Amino acid sequence: QVQLVESGGGVVEAGGSLRLSCAASSESIFITNVMSWYRQAPGKQRELVAAIDRDSSTNYADSVKGRFTISGDDAKSTVYLQMSSLKPEDTAVYYCNMWGSTVVAGYPQAFDSWGRGTQVTVSS
Repeated sequence: QVQLVESGGGVVEAGGSLRLSCAASSESIFITNVMSWYRQAPGKQRELVAAIDRDSSTNYADSVKGRFTISGDDAKSTVYLQMSSLKPEDTAVYYCNMWGSTVVAGYPQAFDSWGRGTQVTVSS
């Protein structure tokens, strides 16, 4: 259905910045309702980091408020996560998620897609 590919992860020192990108693609027409970033650190559950909807309303985890900014580009079907003032506790695999509707065999169908994840490592 809708495939997501993340990029932009890497290793950065504490206090540094990184920008993650997630591009969506599909052979069918699709509309995305919400684009989100999640993360999962070793031994911990996956958690929501930030989300943005079609009205550009945003939601952030308390731990990243004021440091991370989510933005979306509907024309490019891409969502970004600008991360600043990074801390070692931000180290995790970051996953992109999008959900919305698409067309399959001529019929509307909901989709809920995940990317494979990109590693972010913040050194102290």
